[in-house]
Amino acid sequence: MAECGAGGGGSSGDSLDKSITLPPDEIFRNLENAKRFAIDIGGSLTKLAYYSTVQHKVAKVRSFDHSGKDAEQDHEPPYEISVQEEITARLHFVKFENTYIEACLDFIKDHLVNTETKVIQATGGGAYKFKDLIEEKLRLKVDKEDVMTCLIKGCNFVLKNIPHEAFMYQKDSDPEFRFQTNHPNIFPYLLVNIGSGVSIVKVETEDRFEWIGGSSIGGGTFWGLGALLTKTKKFDELLHLASKGQHANVDMLVQDIYGGAHQTLGLSGNLIASSFGKSATADKEFSKEDMAKSLLHMISNDIGQLACLYAKLHSLDRVYFGGFFIRGHPVTMRTITYSINFFSKGEVQALFLRHEGYLGAIGAFLKGAEQDNPNQYSWGENYAGSSGLMSASPELCPTQRARSGTFDLLEMDRLERPLVNLPLLLDPSSYVPDTVDLTDDARARKYWLTCFEEALDGVVKRAVASQPESTDAAERAEKFRQKYWSKLQTLRHQPFAYGTLTVRSLLDTREHCLKEFSFPDPYSKVKQKENGIALKYFQGVVRALDSLGWEERQLALVKGLLAGNVFDWGAKAVSDVLESDPQFGFEEAKRKLQERPWLVDSYNKWLQRLKGPPHKCALIFADNSGIDIILGVFPFVRELLFRGTEVILACNSGPALNDVTYSESLIVADRIAAMDPVVHSALQEERLLLVQTGSSSPCLDLSRLDQGLAVLARERGADLVVIEGMGRAVHTNYHAVLRCESLKLAVVKNAWLAERLGGRLFSVIFKYEVPAE
Repeated sequence: MAECGAGGGGSSGDSLDKSITLPPDEIFRNLENAKRFAIDIGGSLTKLAYYSTVQHKVAKVRSFDHSGKDAEQDHEPPYEISVQEEITARLHFVKFENTYIEACLDFIKDHLVNTETKVIQATGGGAYKFKDLIEEKLRLKVDKEDVMTCLIKGCNFVLKNIPHEAFMYQKDSDPEFRFQTNHPNIFPYLLVNIGSGVSIVKVETEDRFEWIGGSSIGGGTFWGLGALLTKTKKFDELLHLASKGQHANVDMLVQDIYGGAHQTLGLSGNLIASSFGKSATADKEFSKEDMAKSLLHMISNDIGQLACLYAKLHSLDRVYFGGFFIRGHPVTMRTITYSINFFSKGEVQALFLRHEGYLGAIGAFLKGAEQDNPNQYSWGENYAGSSGLMSASPELCPTQRARSGTFDLLEMDRLERPLVNLPLLLDPSSYVPDTVDLTDDARARKYWLTCFEEALDGVVKRAVASQPESTDAAERAEKFRQKYWSKLQTLRHQPFAYGTLTVRSLLDTREHCLKEFSFPDPYSKVKQKENGIALKYFQGVVRALDSLGWEERQLALVKGLLAGNVFDWGAKAVSDVLESDPQFGFEEAKRKLQERPWLVDSYNKWLQRLKGPPHKCALIFADNSGIDIILGVFPFVRELLFRGTEVILACNSGPALNDVTYSESLIVADRIAAMDPVVHSALQEERLLLVQTGSSSPCLDLSRLDQGLAVLARERGADLVVIEGMGRAVHTNYHAVLRCESLKLAVVKNAWLAERLGGRLFSVIFKYEVPAE
């Protein structure tokens, strides 16, 4: 986010350059590929939305063509890698003060190369005021959209696509934002929009909603009466005054009327009995601050009670608040929260939205893009190009506040396939993927942020090394370093910027930043080499396993899975070993493992289960390339197949660290099938199925998985889920409750985390869980 300079916009793009510190092309990113526009103009802020195509570099793998050759060479890698350009869709949202509208429109006009649209969808009160200016500057026809329809469409969109969109506000917590896990079914809910007045809307489905009530006493009332009482004309300054006031100097409290007898009534003495009640009888002058605070309480309490009554009348427990009165101001969120909590006795929650200011622009965009069916896709927030939620501390004077005079950005990338819940989750509405909430845990937050900072040099080095032919790799890697470093500093001061802060979100932000600077898969060559080496050992490992007795083989298979999991380039303790000792292999990894009993050890229970009937179908989430997938996972898969269990092997859709991708797994499975009849026949008969997860993360969110995987798990009757690796089974899903049996296994390759869990480096987690009857 950039601070704006003084004064409004001029008449050309140059004046935009002078008025803000961020270069305009970093604000209106990718404008040359913009296809369609929408705009939402409120009383003080403009929100611009546009859809563009983004060119990304992607690393593609494919098998060598061996036709006409005798046999493949021993030294030859198992497949070839090529970097290709891929075009994806992105939604951009930019929020700025109305004073900049002319300069921004000029900049857009000068940089619009080719847009499909001849119309710009517009919503908000300012759509009328600025209609002629927009049409003149952009030469696009303004098509005005209904404000409420746009708000609701926008609200549905963010609730469906941004997992940590909604939050509760708790003033005495550190930090004050408490994010909610999105319910798999977002409907029904109540939307209370507090603009000049108040509109209360019940939303039942994507297209069915009704205005059920409202009030003329809203944000405009606070602003208007506040201006009359304090002679302060600016809304933000009025809120700033309120944040410093003492309402009890102006309001009559319960204890002022009843004295000590209020306790017999079961009421708190500090409750407001009459807003502004003391001003009728007192001879003194009241301070502007106290009057502003009293007014804020009066209007917030009124809105809170109204919202609460409507929620109870319609049996709704989710109430989202939005509108310019809220706009992320702690002082308004605090009073609304208190009011709802008081009147509902804690039964109704006041929820706020991270992207509340964008709802109208998102909705207007969706209205104009209906022929593209944007709702049939899933979308994901691009952390590399989004500003995140800023703290709006009222202690800052209004001109310094994060929202005053800034450009705020949100980018959403279209995902190629729809994402859904894993049907095997016991209760999707209470599922939380992440094990530790770093927003809450200050000690863990400090450790992990430092850990990611210290790892940055290694990531930059790896990125440059992955593109030896590129002349600008070092320059791009340096830009990546600066961007990710600045994100980490933002998260130190505002850990809630992108929702709940977790190890997963830190890893995902890093992947987004790498992709942004055209490092699509820094580990592609490492994976290629390690897959090639591991394939050479596969037959030997399988022969050794087959020579063991049944019980001995089961333990050897599990130890093989765990040893394979050691090979994780994302863990510093491992990458240090792998870089200093290129000979470190499968047997050495087995020797690194903790001796039994393991840190978490349900192995005996698992062995007993294996003596029973075979599982119908196992869903296995794989982790790393090379030794992990080839010498750890595939022998385990082979044993399950041998028992008569079908297997769905799920791998990442896109690259992250040295994790195996779906396209790599297809080639690896093909090569193993050529050596092993059990795997060969299982692939032929579709008893072994390879699928993609829909994710490009080293962690695993079971509420956002590829729809094809979810359908397959249901159709095949999966009754065992195996989650492997530290990212997928410890940082995430350690506490996940499934409706079928599950195995979570990992080697803890981080000393701090191992100590937190009560173990040491290379401690073993082997967690076998059976659902309660």
